[in-house]
Amino acid sequence: MNGTTARRRIVVGVDGSASSRAALRWALRQAGLVGATVEAVIAWEYPAVYGWGMTMVDVDAAAYAGKALAEAVAQETGPDGAVEVRERVECGNPAQVLLKAAEGAELLVLGNRGHGGFAGALLGSVGQHCVQHAPCPVLVVRGTEP
Repeated sequence: MNGTTARRRIVVGVDGSASSRAALRWALRQAGLVGATVEAVIAWEYPAVYGWGMTMVDVDAAAYAGKALAEAVAQETGPDGAVEVRERVECGNPAQVLLKAAEGAELLVLGNRGHGGFAGALLGSVGQHCVQHAPCPVLVVRGTEP
């Protein structure tokens, strides 16, 4: 690498669900062991609007997503903050946002399922897509629901 060392980076998808928080905890522990930075990513999308009868509510989705991410990171990192965590809030399809963020990362860590989908599913649609298309190894962490 021409005499320089690249900073190790672990990307983790966070949506506030129990499994994504478990994924964040796992990523933090691993980053501490290998000297990596954690990039915690949350993605949001405007809901699809069909027909003429829908009115848009003035909601700052990016602000809500950023707040949810910041709260999850603050709760899971604890007061010592031994691992550097970079928070990233992106508008777009969650799977596509995570795949793009994972470019150049050494690992992508995901919870087995987020807030959407079917409660009994072993792996959510975002996780399934990322496992099949990620540019780096993917670790799926099973979280326990409260």
